[in-house]
Amino acid sequence: MFKILYQGDLFADYFQIYLRDEAHPDLPEDYTEEVIVRRLAVGPNAIILHTARNTAVPVQIEWHDQRPATDLDIYQHVAEATLDCPSGQLVLAGLTDYEPDAPRLAVKAGLLGIQVCMSGIDTLSEDGLHGDDRYLVQLWPEPETSGGH
Repeated sequence: MFKILYQGDLFADYFQIYLRDEAHPDLPEDYTEEVIVRRLAVGPNAIILHTARNTAVPVQIEWHDQRPATDLDIYQHVAEATLDCPSGQLVLAGLTDYEPDAPRLAVKAGLLGIQVCMSGIDTLSEDGLHGDDRYLVQLWPEPETSGGH
């Protein structure tokens, strides 16, 4: 069982959408080759998802009570990370969105597991503005480890 926290189109300006803890505004700034290939930048309290298009893209965010079993064969790209969300509220936005109007997503406070699943990233039109790319972000509570994060 899962709950859809957000479903809709987000403007991925600069090919980026982020999720961050509402109380921690800092976004990851690490843009290594590995980050670009992974399509996911990860910071202590935020992630930046790198999309295939620099326009509005369909995004679905799901909350799972535990790590979901994902059929990896139906996605072209899957990346995982963890994110600390002490406030229990995530902000979802495109890189240049007006953040006060951005969706707030209520989640369990603490360490979250994140899986980003992308499909259709090879369906872009020649101008790169149209395609059937889709972005699924699955979240779940991650057990705290004795060694901290």
